[in-house]
Amino acid sequence: MPVLDVGEGHRLWFEQAGQGVDALVLHGGPGSGCKPDHYDLFDLSRYRVTLLDQRGCGRSTPVASETLDALKANTTPHLIADIEALRRHLGVEAWVLFGGSWGSTLALAYAQAYPARVRAMVLAGVATTTERDLCWLYGHVGNIFPEAYKAFCAQVPEVSSQPAATRERIRAYAGLLRDPVHAQSAADGWCQWVTGIFGGDIHAPGSRYADPTFRLGFARIVTHYFAQGPWMEDDQLLRGVPTIAHIPCTMIHSRFDPSCPLRAPWELKQAWPTASLQVLGGTCHSALDCEMTDAIRSAMDSLAV
Repeated sequence: MPVLDVGEGHRLWFEQAGQGVDALVLHGGPGSGCKPDHYDLFDLSRYRVTLLDQRGCGRSTPVASETLDALKANTTPHLIADIEALRRHLGVEAWVLFGGSWGSTLALAYAQAYPARVRAMVLAGVATTTERDLCWLYGHVGNIFPEAYKAFCAQVPEVSSQPAATRERIRAYAGLLRDPVHAQSAADGWCQWVTGIFGGDIHAPGSRYADPTFRLGFARIVTHYFAQGPWMEDDQLLRGVPTIAHIPCTMIHSRFDPSCPLRAPWELKQAWPTASLQVLGGTCHSALDCEMTDAIRSAMDSLAV
């Protein structure tokens, strides 16, 4: 199993398949890890695709479901440095980035740090992880899902259920997730909210959320990052668009995505006229939803020249 030792106790799992233009998959979460299905986003006769499990999750070690050490030296700047270390390790001159959800935030952040190393980007379920994005996902969208939101807030009753208390709520969850007595219950509550806004359930057969170990690791990493903002100034990525304005970019987003409002990619598009924004109907968010997969695959095919 290929791993890259990036120091500070972290060893990152990565894997490659295909041949052709180098592409890197940046998964969502943060903390969800890559899946073999991510290869389906590419024509492997035209792309050499690298999957990377970010610090603390998937097959990288240490893993957050087992130890809080996985959260040490685990920040957005660390992840950016990891991508660059992997690029050098693999001898890639520049690559096409695919990022979904949190992965789109990370793709934008890496591209702004290393614009010469990014050939093009395809971003789906686009998120810039601003304060208002977090207030929407863990606050305002509760107006649409009041029953689920009540249960979500009930895990941390000492925090107001008002959207203005979103950051405080995330930090309260992060504290519970570090407590061995309450960690699993908090992880279950957090992940039920994340799946519930899409009509899902953590106990659904076949769902990765059905695994309590996955729920614990995922919730620990997400709250660790989002409690911090996540180590970026608000609207930093939007302000940084001039740095990457020359890079071809296709953004794909569902108009009614309950987790990430269309506002974020729309604002990016206003600042980045050469970028393309494709708006789908429905509520798809995951890159592995059928309609989203087809759109991503089409965008990737257009770049493989």
